[in-house]
Amino acid sequence: MFKKLDKNEVRKAKHARIRHTLKGTAERPRLCVYRSTGMIYAQIIDDVAGKTLCAASSKDKALEAALKGKTKVEQAVEVGKAIGAKAIKLKIKKVVFDRSGYIYTGRVQSLAEGARSAGLEF
Repeated sequence: MFKKLDKNEVRKAKHARIRHTLKGTAERPRLCVYRSTGMIYAQIIDDVAGKTLCAASSKDKALEAALKGKTKVEQAVEVGKAIGAKAIKLKIKKVVFDRSGYIYTGRVQSLAEGARSAGLEF
């Protein structure tokens, strides 16, 4: 009999394959996205130094007022704008987008569009 595949295990395998070629450097760090059932998180990471340069999520106290009463897709746009603003403040304009094995639609796409509207290029 066939064993039913867990969607998250499939995503993790995709993410591992993607990460073999996708690297963040000091000149072009990696914008990594994590999406849980209720929240969305984004980090900008320099893989060479092994440091997180900045992060934003839908749990941030600074975004609490902006996210109140919005759908999860609208919240993802706001988180994308917040991570973009933080990156621009750190003089980061170009990043590599790491969707972590998620399909590029819905909240992941909305976060990317929000980051682009804030001035990030990828």
